Amino acid sequence: MAAAPFDARPLTEPVDRAAVRAHTRNLRALGQVPTNRNVFLIVVIVFMAVVFANVFGSVIVAVFAAVFGALGEGQWSFVPFLALVPVIFVIAVFVAVGVFVFRRMLGSGEKWYRLDRFARANGMSYRPVLASPPLPGMIFGQGHSRQALDMVRGDRPRFVEFANYRYTTGSGKNSTTHVWGYVAVKLDVPLPHIVLDATSNNTLFGSNLPSTFDRAQRLSLEGDFDRYFALYCPRGYERDALYLFTPDIMARFIDNAAALDVEIVDDWLFLYAKRDFSTLDPAMWAWLFSVVGALLDKLEQWARWRDERLRADAAAAARSAAASAPLAAAGVDPVPGGHAAVPFETPLAALRPPPGVAAPGRRLRKGVPWVVTIIFGGIIAFWIFTQFGGFALLFGGLFGGFSP
Repeated sequence: MAAAPFDARPLTEPVDRAAVRAHTRNLRALGQVPTNRNVFLIVVIVFMAVVFANVFGSVIVAVFAAVFGALGEGQWSFVPFLALVPVIFVIAVFVAVGVFVFRRMLGSGEKWYRLDRFARANGMSYRPVLASPPLPGMIFGQGHSRQALDMVRGDRPRFVEFANYRYTTGSGKNSTTHVWGYVAVKLDVPLPHIVLDATSNNTLFGSNLPSTFDRAQRLSLEGDFDRYFALYCPRGYERDALYLFTPDIMARFIDNAAALDVEIVDDWLFLYAKRDFSTLDPAMWAWLFSVVGALLDKLEQWARWRDERLRADAAAAARSAAASAPLAAAGVDPVPGGHAAVPFETPLAALRPPPGVAAPGRRLRKGVPWVVTIIFGGIIAFWIFTQFGGFALLFGGLFGGFSP
């Protein structure tokens, strides 16, 4: 993030069309945006128009001929021109497609140009498209056709990336494209996998997140935090979560990020929402910058966290290093048994664990959505009901009293 004042003018001020076109050509030359998408769209639409004209052209001519014929014999002089109806139709489609594609290309190029200038004005960089971004967050491993769009990145005082994200589930007519916006913040050290599921964006069916986590990992925090977020952390890491989410940090998340879902995984902090973040709306950017700015100065204390479960590994590594050190140069002979007879040793019990997270804390355990549980429970109950003659008993009880 830049230390300079927030500058949103490039998002709204007038632009030079020639500069927009030059910028778009440069992006295409660098391979940062697709080059054949609009051409393919034109070919498909024109092909469909030609097929339509060939199939329905004779019908259209016949209809027009019947209409003009009903008007009287004097109107039949227009009939030869009816053969031009399919041609006129195809020409109209060409013009409509050309206008549509031109506006679409111009609109995309202008957006790329504005966001690029906005990023530069705020000490950041811009990239229009990146396929399958290599990030560990939960939304990045879902579906197929994954794309990060309109990425705005900064690296001061730490790496931050704002972007829109798309992935598709299913295929053909049953495919669904999922829309997300995310902010990725690089942390100083890896931390336990923690998810803050914002309660404000949940639906009737529960969380809007693409992953469900085992409810046994739910941790209740003090104050009003549970009203805004459901916090999940790996079993055994409850004390670590309390260390990371001190009252002042909880207050920052409540005041600034209550509308966002949050994920901490490896050495990344992600903020999610099911809408685009990287837009031409200055208010959206002002809000996102304020959220990140409010959190950044509190993240530095997380750099001091260490996983105590790695202390034994650090002690073993220190012993191994001491035993295999080149003692001959120091004039010290190893004691029989392999341990070095050195005049001093590192106090292994006082060693600080290295940065990192032990295996149990690296990923949360997945759970099953309660809706799925209810559906499968209903199916099993129905099967048991039918296997034991439930319908016969039910209908026998209902209609038994009517038998003669």
